[in-house]
Amino acid sequence: MDYLTATLLFVIITTLLLLSIQWPGLTGAPWWPTPQKKVLRMLEMANVQADEVVYDLGCGDGRVLIAAARRFQARSVGIEIDPLRFVLVQILITILGLRKRITVKLGNFFEQDLSQADIVFTYLLQNTNNKLFNKLDGELHPGTRVVSHNYSYPGWRLIDEDETLGLYLYEVVKP
Repeated sequence: MDYLTATLLFVIITTLLLLSIQWPGLTGAPWWPTPQKKVLRMLEMANVQADEVVYDLGCGDGRVLIAAARRFQARSVGIEIDPLRFVLVQILITILGLRKRITVKLGNFFEQDLSQADIVFTYLLQNTNNKLFNKLDGELHPGTRVVSHNYSYPGWRLIDEDETLGLYLYEVVKP
C-alpha cells in the first residue's frame, strides 16, 4: 500500500469514527456507557421479570440488553442510530449466544414502535426526554416502567429514585 492510499484510508476511518461518536449526540444524546453497577441497579429498580420485554433507547454497546437477558431472562430490544455500534452489538450478542433473547434495530427511536415494551430504559439528555415524553405516554401501555439515568420525565409520577446514582423510575398510568 502506498503512502497516499494509506493516508486516505486513515482519513476515512478517522472520519467514520468521529461521526460515530458525534452522530448520536445530534439525534438524542452522546454515547456515554453506563457503568455496570448502574445497569444492574436500574434493572433491579425496574423489577425486571423473566420474559418481560425490555427496550433500551440508544442501546450503545448493548450492556443493558445483555444484563437483562442473562441475569433476568428478559427479552431485550435495543434501538441504536449509530451504524458502527449497531454492528458491534450484533457481533457481541451473537458471540454471547443471546440472539434468541436480544433484538437490536438500527434507527431513530422516535420513529420506532415502542408499544410492546414492559420496561423502557433511557440515558438521554433532558431536552430529549422532554421531546420523548409524549411518544412514550402515547405508545406505552399502563404498568410499563420507565427507568431514566440522570434525567427526569416531568409530568410523570416518580415511583422510585436512587439519588446517589441519579436513577429515576416511573410507571405509566392511564386514566
